[in-house]
Parts: sequence; C-alpha cells; structure tokens
Amino acid sequence: MAEFVKTNHNAPPGFFALEAAGLRWLAVPGGVPCARVIRYDDHSLTLERLASVVPTRDAARDFGARLAVTHDAGARYFGSGPDGWYEDGYFGPLSEPLPMSLWGHDSWGEFYAEERLRPMAELAGWRLSERARRLIETVIGRCLVGDFDDGDPPARIHGDLWSGNVMWTPNGVVLIDPAAHGGHRETDLAMLALFGCPYLEDVLASYQQVRPLRKGWRERVALHQLYPLLAHVVLFGSGYAGQTEAAAAAASEIAS
Repeated sequence: MAEFVKTNHNAPPGFFALEAAGLRWLAVPGGVPCARVIRYDDHSLTLERLASVVPTRDAARDFGARLAVTHDAGARYFGSGPDGWYEDGYFGPLSEPLPMSLWGHDSWGEFYAEERLRPMAELAGWRLSERARRLIETVIGRCLVGDFDDGDPPARIHGDLWSGNVMWTPNGVVLIDPAAHGGHRETDLAMLALFGCPYLEDVLASYQQVRPLRKGWRERVALHQLYPLLAHVVLFGSGYAGQTEAAAAAASEIAS
C-alpha cells in the first residue's frame, strides 16, 4: 500500500491524533469516504496515498448525496469534537494551526458566536476596520439571541471543507484534513463555495435530493463564511479584511 506522510515536528499536542480521530469519525457508512489512517504519533500522520483525477459531474453528484449522509450522522452537541475526543482542536494549515474550541453547546448560534466568531475576531484585531468590528459584533449578538437557530440538530461536519480538502480520486471524492466537529450543515456547503468547487451546483442539487436545505440558505452563505474569512485575516493578513467586512455586512442583514 502506497503511503503519504504528513510531518510537523512543531505540531501542537494532539494535533495528529485529532486529525486521525476526525477522519475516522467522518467515515460513516454511505457517507463521503475519508483518507484511510494507517498510523500517527506526536509529529506525523501516515495515510493511504490517494490518486488524483479530473473532477466529473457524476462524481460531484455522488459527493453531494454522500455529504448529506455524513452530515446526518450527527454529533453530541454543536461544537463537540469526534466521539471520544474531549480536548480542544485546531483550524488552518499544517504549518500554522490556529486553536479551535471543541466545547459543546445546545444551540448553534451560541456556539458560533462564542467559540468561533468572537475568538477569531479578537485574533484578527487591528487588521479589521472599525466598521468590520462593529458588524461582527452585530452578527455575534444576533447569533446569541437565536436569530439563526432553526431546530436542526448538530450535523457531523468536516469543518474546513474548502476545495483543497476535497480529493477527486478514481473512486470518487475522498475527504482530507478535517477540523471535524458538530456544527451546522450549511457551514460545510458555504466552505465549498468560498474558494470554488468543481460542479458545485451539481453537488448542491444532489445534496438536496437527500436532505433539502431550509429556505433562505443561499442568503446565509456569508454568515457561515465569516469564520474562515476571519481565520484568513489572522493567517494571511489584511488582504482578506475587505472580503471579511463584506461578509459581516451581508450576515448582519439576513432576515430572521
């Protein structure tokens, strides 16, 4: 079996153990396959090597249907980590992972406000304009009063599902590099849209054949993209501040 080894001798404690736990937790029957974990230690993770192919519409449709199944496998709480994991986690690139709370909440809005938006906005700090900070506080306030809670139970989400973590293989899509936790299903879909995904509309249409999305989901894309955009400000600088401010403005105006 060909192997692929990820290495970081400066990885924070539990980094690779959590990634392995996330890949195994996400690999539910009928869901999207995940990279197979072979072994891990404090400084590395060894996975089965994947072959890459050109994306196709058929593979995209299969991906969408399977992603709905993965999400429907559920989680204990909004914000809780993979089963058996009770520490915090990480978000972002291997070279510079950011801390990510895995503290569970009963409501998605409270979780998103307190464990995602507020901590990342504080890290972004001076890179954001005063207007952006005000808009983010408005979104946080709306989250805390439940404006975006919809009764949907916690979904089992990848948590960092941008197109670079979607591997198109001869056997279909395989997921890599998760920040897995209990979250809102629209978060993964918004991440797919953030930097583009091949045949995205086919992915979404197939997803909704399995699990229809709540009315107005397209208007909420900016809300779910706000956290990863804030992370990009922290990691890569103020070049992402304008896009983040625009997302905060759009999120603040979403109808309840």
